[in-house]
Amino acid sequence: MKGRVLITGADGFIGSHLVEAAVRAGYSVRALAWYNASGSIGWLGSLSNDILGEVDVQLGDIRDPDLVTELCSDVEGVFHLAALIGIPFSYQAPESYIQTNVLGTLNLLRGARAAGVEKFVQTSTSEVYGMADRFPIDERAEMRAQSPYAASKVASDQLALSFYSSFELPVAVMRPFNTFGPRQSPRAVIPAVIGQMLSGATRIRMGNLDVRREFCYVADTVSGFLAVYQSTQCVGQVVNIGSGFEISVGEIPKLIGSVLGIDVEIELDPQRVRPARSEIGRLLSDTGKAMRLLNWRASNVGVEGFSRGLAETIDWMKSAERAGWHNPRAYAI
Repeated sequence: MKGRVLITGADGFIGSHLVEAAVRAGYSVRALAWYNASGSIGWLGSLSNDILGEVDVQLGDIRDPDLVTELCSDVEGVFHLAALIGIPFSYQAPESYIQTNVLGTLNLLRGARAAGVEKFVQTSTSEVYGMADRFPIDERAEMRAQSPYAASKVASDQLALSFYSSFELPVAVMRPFNTFGPRQSPRAVIPAVIGQMLSGATRIRMGNLDVRREFCYVADTVSGFLAVYQSTQCVGQVVNIGSGFEISVGEIPKLIGSVLGIDVEIELDPQRVRPARSEIGRLLSDTGKAMRLLNWRASNVGVEGFSRGLAETIDWMKSAERAGWHNPRAYAI
């Protein structure tokens, strides 16, 4: 075994994939899932028995400092993914984003410092860059929070780096660009479109069609996490993780339709449109630093890699719906 690691947000989309990959890579994993009265462990429950049987699953809340300190007490490293991530809901409930994303991160940093962990990987987001002045965006770009969610992530990233500067906690900030793949919430654009098509809809409801995004398949994002964790060179650093593949949101239904063999029309849905000054017109990563420090690059690149990821996501959504794990028609802000 390579040592015990704590993964927060383990019950979520990316977190569950990271748990799976970490176990396969030989780590002993403690997984923090959000406490709920039903005892659900989220997407961890969909993992195979041979993987889940190797995971120490704990239910709790990142906002509980005593619990978080206890969870850190005997681990060598921390992957911090627990966060509220929905941008539209951050307009309605910004305080909850501060409590979870900022104060929750503070709790974990204190626990990790007390435990003397050997590595702390802070999960950032490309949203912190806002609408950049130049493209592709490297790690030196100014941070411009254009939503309460982005503001909470700017704060938590800076808080993590302050623990590196002030207390020598070995922190690395991993900044993924838009990730997609199996287990993603129907709230996200790609599963939202796929779900509507699988339901038989011929008019697809979408938000702003003109914005451009870079999409990175979840397997590549997870390999980026592990590369950041295993590197000593990125301590005290921010590292972008992305595919370099950029596409307008309006083009996505065409590509998905080509995989499914379906022709559709697009209908603007006002509830999926961000406020004008909060919208980011373009996100495209410069991953040169990841190549230099980590020797990392995405495997699924270009239209071919994106289409391959779409096909795998579609296959999973079909099987997950049949198994009762996933409702691709359930859209929420």
